[in-house]
Amino acid sequence: MQKKLITSPARKRIALVAHDNMKAELTQWAQKHKEQLIKHDLMATGTTGNLLHKHLDVPIQALISGPLGGDQQLGGLIAEGKIDVLIFFWDPFEPMPHDPDIKALLRVAAVWNIPIACSVSSANFLVSSPLFNEPYERLIPDYDAYLKERL
Repeated sequence: MQKKLITSPARKRIALVAHDNMKAELTQWAQKHKEQLIKHDLMATGTTGNLLHKHLDVPIQALISGPLGGDQQLGGLIAEGKIDVLIFFWDPFEPMPHDPDIKALLRVAAVWNIPIACSVSSANFLVSSPLFNEPYERLIPDYDAYLKERL
């Protein structure tokens, strides 16, 4: 597939997601990095978003709950170019029934070439990168060129 170069803005649209056993870890991480996060537009799946809003006291766009389709909603937003960074603390010790949701969300994030953090360490690397607060260029699928090839 052909790719095209786009520029992600300095003010990122950051999706925050955590499975039940990881919500406390994500909340602690977000509290530690609140000053970096509030420079950006934050969104999260339902329960995680409400929990983060309560503990951080910052605006967070809460989507629907993950089990009700929130992960798929995030995947759609990634495909539409409306999310620049995904911080997804998934529980590696809960293989079922979350595996299909995890794989689908990580796949769409990889296809659209957005940075992904799945642990405290990777999230720390992301938030400490100079690119976290600056515009950066990335390659994404050129869907228009793809359609022209197919027709």
